[in-house]
Amino acid sequence: MTDLLAAWIDMATANKVLAEAMALGGDFAEIYAERIESIRIPMEENKIQSAEIRQSLGAGIRVLQGEKQGYAYTDDLSLPKLLEAARVSAHIAHGEKTVAPVSVSRSQAPNFYPVRIPTSDVAIRDKVGLVRRANAAAHEYDDRVRQVGVAFQESHKEILIANTDGTYVTDEQPMLRFHVSVMATDGSDAQTGFYGGGGRTGMEWFEGNSPECIACEAARQALVQIGAAEAPAGSMPVVIDNAWGGVWLHEAVGHGLEGDFNRKKTSIYTDRVGERVASDLCTVIDDATIGNGRGSINIDDEGTVGQKKVLIENGRLTGYMQDRLNAQLMKSARTGSGRRQSYQHIPMPRMTNTFLAEGSHSPDEIIGSVQYGFYAKYFSGGQVDISNGNYVFNVTEGYLIENGKIGKPVKGATLIGNGPNDLTRVAMVGNNMKLDPGIGMCGKDGQSVPVGVGMPMILINEMTVGGTAL
Repeated sequence: MTDLLAAWIDMATANKVLAEAMALGGDFAEIYAERIESIRIPMEENKIQSAEIRQSLGAGIRVLQGEKQGYAYTDDLSLPKLLEAARVSAHIAHGEKTVAPVSVSRSQAPNFYPVRIPTSDVAIRDKVGLVRRANAAAHEYDDRVRQVGVAFQESHKEILIANTDGTYVTDEQPMLRFHVSVMATDGSDAQTGFYGGGGRTGMEWFEGNSPECIACEAARQALVQIGAAEAPAGSMPVVIDNAWGGVWLHEAVGHGLEGDFNRKKTSIYTDRVGERVASDLCTVIDDATIGNGRGSINIDDEGTVGQKKVLIENGRLTGYMQDRLNAQLMKSARTGSGRRQSYQHIPMPRMTNTFLAEGSHSPDEIIGSVQYGFYAKYFSGGQVDISNGNYVFNVTEGYLIENGKIGKPVKGATLIGNGPNDLTRVAMVGNNMKLDPGIGMCGKDGQSVPVGVGMPMILINEMTVGGTAL
């Protein structure tokens, strides 16, 4: 598949288009071309209505002149249409300064996501079989399970990037996602559960993640909430579980470390590199190189090789995630963080796989240290204000902690806090760091990209839990 875009946009074509893009002046120009094939097999109400098969193809041409960006895109990769898009971009970003383009030459991307069994090698009927197995397992889990939804999704994306620095590089990006949603009822009490996983991997993922296990976990999440008491409200110690608990870190802290917010001075972390911004137990990392991770990238959407970035080290801020534009304007290095939803979008600094590094405490030690508090196991998302770090998160599975033990489940809880403040209150960090199972999506400025999140279990010694007043 990777040769198809290069056949449309060879190096000679790329040089012509880039020269046209720079004809009216500019600091830099690039071509981003993309081809995607995807399949989705959904099952609802015990029926598979159809398999959804989609394809897309297109290219965007970008010209940078200082802070200005000219961008135009086309779904026709013929030379005349590419030249037309280049001229439009040039007119938007034109200026007096002109940097001579460097003729492109081919470079090789690393491979952080090798695939042993490509999804394309497996028949549709076998993928349908996986969906049916999950559906049956969820219904068999408990007679209170009423509705089940299952979906198998795969995609193959090929990207090509050529720019006036002389870069010409391609990458092939696989993606697999399998998830199950369950609604369970008992009388008038209806609750839902959701679980799934995947990543930049092939069908070998199912060797360690059976459809039955995925389905049973979704059903368990729904059923544990049936009959649960309302969560108490107040300030108390909070334990956040590992793996998917990393969505708290991603939202409450991660976005504030993206370069554009800091260049524009709208982040709580602006101009604070070198300062203590967290407990010395906290080291925050964004790593695009994790093998087969959902957020992993061999190259970002500007052609920069994916990197492992330490953003906060032992409590001190060490730097930001940067794309080309913001790195240039802030006079810092690119970090391989330029990502975009598709060829129709301009890249911006984004996270890849973001996590809190492992600590030294066991989960039993952490739970055992709390006489009365709250244990947040799963989140469904929340809202964060980047300018001040304030957030509200909805907890989909939570428990009281009483006398150093996990007690009864409670429902309707929210976590209310401030990311920077709460990082300074991290009192214990577990030795069980784990990434989420591979289902995360991150939204920013109308664009969505796949990401990974993760963390070990942590204890925050004081946080506000929203629920029913005590």
